Amino acid sequence: MRIWVARPEPGATRTGRRLVTLGHAPLVAPVLTIRPTGAALPAGIFAGLLLTSANGVVALTAADRVRFAGIPVFAVGARTSALARRAGLEAVWDAGGDAAQLSALVRAVLPAGSPLVHVAGAEGKAEPAASLRSAGYPVTTVIAYAAVPELGLPPAVAAALAARPAALDAVLHYSRRSAETAQLLALRAGRSGAFGALKHYCLSSDVAAPLLAAGIDACFVAERPDEESLLAGLVAGT
Repeated sequence: MRIWVARPEPGATRTGRRLVTLGHAPLVAPVLTIRPTGAALPAGIFAGLLLTSANGVVALTAADRVRFAGIPVFAVGARTSALARRAGLEAVWDAGGDAAQLSALVRAVLPAGSPLVHVAGAEGKAEPAASLRSAGYPVTTVIAYAAVPELGLPPAVAAALAARPAALDAVLHYSRRSAETAQLLALRAGRSGAFGALKHYCLSSDVAAPLLAAGIDACFVAERPDEESLLAGLVAGT
């Protein structure tokens, strides 16, 4: 299949390479760009570091990596965990893929009252910080990066959707924000019909929500919010 990868870099190129190995033709054209905010982590003693995205690892400075090298680091999934270890963070715990599991992992490892710092994105969700605070953990959230939307539909995508028949078969959606942005940009470009006709593969039900709200069916929603589950669905669907 000819598949649009709309997720931000550096993940988009990596996903594109995986699609090639699966026999597909990827069109790597992100609708979001991840940019650091420059916000500094607060001073003080923390018992744990929360990383809910690989982007959080990238946002850490060299001084941050030295400072937190020896304390427990709770990473949302395998990719984030691997990057954290490569960054020199030693005591890394892998939550297995979602924020609820990350919250449960912290509660299993650290006693209530342990102060935590969460390196988050500007569009981050309430979890895991909300449930941890409710359980008695002080959580300081630092907005270290933000996803900036493209001003228009990527030209290669616009051309592919304008072709008759369309030169795309499917699109992979990795986040709610990227799915929402892709749909909005297609609408503004006058390509909402062609966009809606694509097969939409979504990382989770939350990712699929803005598409469903726009009247677009998701042909596949992964049971687990990780790339392996998403690509397994792609393989099963072809």
